[in-house]
Parts: sequence; structure tokens; C-alpha cells
Amino acid sequence: MTRELVILGTASQVPTRQRNHNGYLLRWDDEMIMFDPGEGSQRQMLRAGASATDLTRICVTHFHGDHCLGLPGMIQRLSLDRVPHPVPIHFPAGGAEYFARLRHASAFHETADIRPEPVEREGQTIPVRGGTITARRLRHPVEAYGYQLVEPDGRRMLPQRLAAYGITGPAIGDLIRAGHLDLDGRRVLLADVSEARRGQRFAFVMDTGLCDAVYALAEAADLLVIESTFLTEDAALAAEAGHLTAAQAARVATESGVRRLVLTHFSQRYPDPARFAAEAREHFTGDLVIAEDLGRVRVPRLSSPV
Repeated sequence: MTRELVILGTASQVPTRQRNHNGYLLRWDDEMIMFDPGEGSQRQMLRAGASATDLTRICVTHFHGDHCLGLPGMIQRLSLDRVPHPVPIHFPAGGAEYFARLRHASAFHETADIRPEPVEREGQTIPVRGGTITARRLRHPVEAYGYQLVEPDGRRMLPQRLAAYGITGPAIGDLIRAGHLDLDGRRVLLADVSEARRGQRFAFVMDTGLCDAVYALAEAADLLVIESTFLTEDAALAAEAGHLTAAQAARVATESGVRRLVLTHFSQRYPDPARFAAEAREHFTGDLVIAEDLGRVRVPRLSSPV
């Protein structure tokens, strides 16, 4: 199964020659979740080789234009392509009127099964295939939520121990389902031939000032996608507008034990993305990615037990 982030756009507020408006696709096994479709997301999907037919849900953090003005096109595309499965759309409940306007922004024949599922409270959970999404209220001038996707903890089978007990083929599946297996009068427990495996975690944090929810979303994330709209030289402006600097985002990643950090949502005032990397490196020594349009970032594999 594939678990990766496809970056459709990295610009905040306005696009530039190099950066499209926001837009992110998360491939999580057989789910493909779109986050914050800004203008141009439909075309960026085409350039990235992604199909609207594969979309299984859409998550909107808030209703500022650079995070949602691609919704009308995406919704209409789902009907145009006659997507056969339901597509839930999650968004702040306080923005329901904006969602309704965007959904019916122009005349079209709606055939897709669009299911509005607004986020109504802090900590609301959304079951998905392969895990659970939790929404956390962020600190921004308008109602905004970040999203954390967590896979349940599981077990990792140990081939050498399986071989030592002579367990092969379908018997492995029987052992996993029952939790034990009786062999020649001897009971082998699942714990005898496996070890605990922590579920993978993905976090998506957009427009926000520093707050407890940012840390809660980032906690132990294998892949954290987080805004870094400003550099520290403009920290006062960031605080006033409800945004993060690259340094703040990097410190969050370090303090939260993030394995791979993706910085994005860059202000047009900074044409050189290397400046974000330089600032972040002062506070984060782990795996750092400065997001680029049409880039792909894998969710790192788990290599250690719980």
C-alpha cells in the first residue's frame, strides 16, 4: 500500500509564478484525501497524474480563499466524472454558509454523492479506512481546524520466530485472527512470534498562531505538514495574522518528536525557499522537506516497536 503526500500548491494568500495556491493529496492505502483545495487544484491534479475519481474525501481547514476556492471545481469534477462512491467533505461548521455557496457556485448537474460532514467541536473524530482522523481547533481570525490521521497500533510478525515454531502459510492468518495457535498440544501465542507496532501518524496544520492544538496534532507524527508563512524577521506580523514562522514550526516538530517535517504555505514576500530551510535547521535536525509544487513526500516507514 502507498502512503504519500502529493503537493499541488504551496502558496499562501496569492499564487506566484512558481507556486500554485494550496492543495494537498494524501494517499493512505486505498484512501485519497484532499486537503485545502485552493484555486488551480484541479489542473495541478492533472499535472501530478492524480485522478478525481480516486478522491475518497476532502478536508478543509477554514474558509479563507487560498484554502477553499478550488472546491467548486473539484465538486463539479466529481459529478462530471460520475464518481461512483460517496465523497464526504469535512469543514468547520461555522463556515457552513460558505460551503453551501462554494458547492453551488455555478450551474451544473450534480450526480456525485457529496456528503457534507461539518466539524462541530474540538477533538471530533472521523473514522476512515486505515485509521481515525481527529480535528483540533486552531488559533486563527476565522474558525479553523487542523487534522491528525492515526492508524491503530498493531503487531509486526517476526519471521525467525515463526520459523522456529514451524508456522507458515494460512496458519499465520489463523494465529493473527485468534491470537493463539495450538500445535502438537502446544499453544503458541501471538506475542510469542510478533512485537508491538505503533500505528503511523499524519498531521496537517495550516493557518494558525502557536497554540496547544498545534502540539497535539504534531505529537509523534511520522509526517507533519505545517504552515510556515513567515520568517522570524516578520514574527510580529505572523502573530498579528495568526500564522507561524519557520522557526516556530521547526520547534514544534522537535518538541513533538516528528520524524519528517514538511514546511509549506509560503508568503509571496519570500522568493527564495532556501531561507525557510536555513531558519528551520536552527531548530530541527530531523528529516526536513521544503514543499515544492507537484512534489511527492512519502510517509516514512515504521522501523521500531511501540
